[in-house]
Amino acid sequence: MKSLEMKRMTVRVLSAPLDLLSWSDALGRLTDWGRERRSAVVCICNVHMAVTAGLDPELASVLDKADMVTPDGAPVAWAMRRAGFVSQERVNGPDLMWRYLAEAEKLGQVVFFFGGQDDVLAILREKMLATYPGLKIGGMVSPPFRALTAEEDQVYVDQINAAGAAVLFVGLGCPKQEKWMHAHRGRINAVMVGVGAAFDYHAGTIKRAPLWMQRYGLEWFHRLCSEPRRLWKRYLVTNTLFILGMARHGFKAHRINK
Repeated sequence: MKSLEMKRMTVRVLSAPLDLLSWSDALGRLTDWGRERRSAVVCICNVHMAVTAGLDPELASVLDKADMVTPDGAPVAWAMRRAGFVSQERVNGPDLMWRYLAEAEKLGQVVFFFGGQDDVLAILREKMLATYPGLKIGGMVSPPFRALTAEEDQVYVDQINAAGAAVLFVGLGCPKQEKWMHAHRGRINAVMVGVGAAFDYHAGTIKRAPLWMQRYGLEWFHRLCSEPRRLWKRYLVTNTLFILGMARHGFKAHRINK
């Protein structure tokens, strides 16, 4: 893909800055930056992240300093289209990861995975290699849920860098993964992409919403029905705050320059 070094055009949805970009743009940046092994941070922003950024100044700062922030949730992309950017697509984490793997196999770029459970990662490895047999997997790590010591953290950093990773997919959940990526900018020589539950989706341990639900912004409802006890409070609070916040802006994003 051609180089995409250009001035970023962004809009803000609540407290989150979103890049105006196509699937081709997003993939082009990953492959270009991956070729350079650039230490970059890529955030995938849905309703939950946009709302959380307004409540968590640290997360808001991470998003402002990220190298790319894509519109994951359908309502986020709708807000961008209502602001006049009618061709804006939803560039979501699971699909961005899977589409990039095709490019990585073609270009010989090494990928690395950080987060998730060991059994999920084992299934994910099988499914990736079944689809992309030439994919170079530098490693797959399931870190402990607790905070790491400085020594443990350095072991992981050295492992990722020694593998020659071009892109590191991070599946620690929001906002932990975004803060982790920001803290490792300049230490990890790879493009870090926070993909949330993408490991589980592609491994099949969490069933993804049907395409029609994704198109109509109902993926959150599918997840709520799948895990009601764990997610009911999150969606009740964040969805309500998103609607109230966006109502003040006419349910559309507003433009900023970066």
